[in-house]
Amino acid sequence: MLWVQDRVALRDHGRPYPHWCRARPKAEGPGILHIVARDAGQALWAMEEGLRCAELSAVIGEVAGNPRALDFTATRRLAVAAERFGVPALLLRLGSQADLSGARMRWRARSRPSLVPRWNVAAPGMPIWSLELFRARGARPGQWDAAYDRAADRLDLVSPLRDPALGEGERRRG
Repeated sequence: MLWVQDRVALRDHGRPYPHWCRARPKAEGPGILHIVARDAGQALWAMEEGLRCAELSAVIGEVAGNPRALDFTATRRLAVAAERFGVPALLLRLGSQADLSGARMRWRARSRPSLVPRWNVAAPGMPIWSLELFRARGARPGQWDAAYDRAADRLDLVSPLRDPALGEGERRRG
């Protein structure tokens, strides 16, 4: 897998921590190739070049804010390259505003209050994310809550929380 970050994303959010790579057999390869790009333009170029390599299982890019280089044309080029070469691409736009995009699917992810542990209510619970598919070609938009199941190494859907986060009710009514 190729993971590309621009310098601002690296500074603000840190390096990826691929704890799951250690559990994988060495025969599967090294896991993650991490690249730090000088700016968003170089990060997008590195992603596009990575998408041309059919040996990669995926290309992930992190770009902070709304840089000029990240326009409709750039996102369309990534989408076309991903489809043409069959390598999945995921572009994480950190701290950005919604903008035009050539992506086939557009998601929003937010953290939610964690689940209360079954045996010790004082312990930290399993993390939950609210995932919203707000634009997609050939798919219906929707919203789901998901939790990571470490034992099975997958995301599981969970029932919506009964108590919304503080202030969330006011935003929905407003």
